[in-house]
Amino acid sequence: MAKILITGSRGTIGTPLTKELIKRGHDVWQVDLQHCNEANYIRADISEYRQLERVFKQNYDYVYHLAAEFGRINGEEYYEQVWKTNVIGTRNILEFQQRLGFKLIFTSSSEIYGEPGNLYLNEELPETLPLFQHNDYAISKWVNELQIVNFQKKFHTSTIRVRLFNAYGPGELYHPYRSVVCLFCYRALHNQPFQVYKNYHRVFMYIDDLIPTLANIVDRFMPGRVYNIGGNEYRSVEELAELVLQYTGASRDLVQILPEDTHNTVNKRPDITKAVTELGHSPRIPLEEGIPNTIRWLQSIYEPVRVPVVLEEL
Repeated sequence: MAKILITGSRGTIGTPLTKELIKRGHDVWQVDLQHCNEANYIRADISEYRQLERVFKQNYDYVYHLAAEFGRINGEEYYEQVWKTNVIGTRNILEFQQRLGFKLIFTSSSEIYGEPGNLYLNEELPETLPLFQHNDYAISKWVNELQIVNFQKKFHTSTIRVRLFNAYGPGELYHPYRSVVCLFCYRALHNQPFQVYKNYHRVFMYIDDLIPTLANIVDRFMPGRVYNIGGNEYRSVEELAELVLQYTGASRDLVQILPEDTHNTVNKRPDITKAVTELGHSPRIPLEEGIPNTIRWLQSIYEPVRVPVVLEEL
């Protein structure tokens, strides 16, 4: 059994990861911004060093660093908060790692790859090609990785970086900066328009395929490793929108087709071989199953919503 801290423990990924690690018998502690009376929970802002001092009065074997400001447009409209939380916050975690010596699992993003062309994105790509990130959120996550590499070289800290690709599913509460699946499903259910960019492609990963892989890292920790963790379905965003319309029964009039997103990359297709081989990653749930599950969960959270026509027939 390991003693584990999760920053951002109340988030879309942090919540199920906390449950999974507890189920596996670990002693799990949590940090987030919400007020909460759960055992082993400490409220703190990771960008405030003084607040983190309370968290690190005790030591941990592993720290999963999930806490971050998320989203491309969020990074443009609230750039000061993105840089404070992501960059200063991560630096604070690294300072405590240097002092206390815990093993760190850092959640980076597929956004760090920018637009390298029609290539399978492997973990070594940033070392072989100059990358250009399209938005402040992506830049901040790449800065985080450089911070980590710098600490590894100077202080011999033990860290694994994982680059997540389009995780989606139940547990992701809606706001305008959320992931594309959440945005499309919520807006279709509520008769709100949404934008689809033509000829953009992604690999989508259902949340239940991600969490076991993240939890496995504790038992398979190899310092310095970098992993792409994503699905194996390479689908167009237009196809995703069609599936959302199909499963919600929403009108196609809600969809606005646009040619280009100035803050986003056109295609992202990861090589996940290393995660499959070394972490036991096994993505299995297709969009045709994951989207209806996500819609049902959103319906259970947000009322009133329209009852999807197709889901009634399943």
